[in-house]
Amino acid sequence: MERLHIEEQEIIQVRKRQNIFYEVFKRALDFLAALLGLILLSPIFLIVSILIKLESEGEVIFSQTRIGLNGKEFKMYKFRSMVKNAEELKVKLAAQNEMSGPMFKMKDDPRVTKVGKFIRKTSIDELPQLINVLKGDMSLVGPRPSLPKEVEKFEPWMLQRLEVKPGLTCYWQVSGRNNIDFEDWMKLDLQYVEDRKFLLDLKLIFKTFFVLFGDKNAY
Repeated sequence: MERLHIEEQEIIQVRKRQNIFYEVFKRALDFLAALLGLILLSPIFLIVSILIKLESEGEVIFSQTRIGLNGKEFKMYKFRSMVKNAEELKVKLAAQNEMSGPMFKMKDDPRVTKVGKFIRKTSIDELPQLINVLKGDMSLVGPRPSLPKEVEKFEPWMLQRLEVKPGLTCYWQVSGRNNIDFEDWMKLDLQYVEDRKFLLDLKLIFKTFFVLFGDKNAY
């Protein structure tokens, strides 16, 4: 029994070392990739910013409070894809929500601008989150960050998704997105929490590139 206990302790220590190595390497990849991405994509940032400003009033990039690692709040950045008073109009559209659970999604959301439809379809609206990755609030790969009011309505088992940093992409992002109901979305996130490793992260990043060319499930 004593020998068995020692072997179990050794296995735990090996797993801890593997986790530490993974987290350090993941953070290094996040930082370098986000920095390089911001530099290389700066022309796209400029063009999209001009188009947004020309089409409608309001800020080009807006920040929104989201829930991150271990329930910590942070400001997430996105290109504005909706009209200026989108949050006010959301109340009137609540009955037309097409997503189960606490999330709000509409395929033909009248609040979305013409430029907004394009940058959502190609996921360009998410690019400013490279700043969040650079700061360490987010990772390249991880569950999508939720709003505080959404997390308040999570069932206890769903809170396990907060054990890792939120990310730009994950299983949900490359597996159907808005065509997946809320509970299955949460299950996919928990699956990532269990499966996560460096090769899986690289695989999900590679799959995400195809989303940039237009995803029929993005809206």
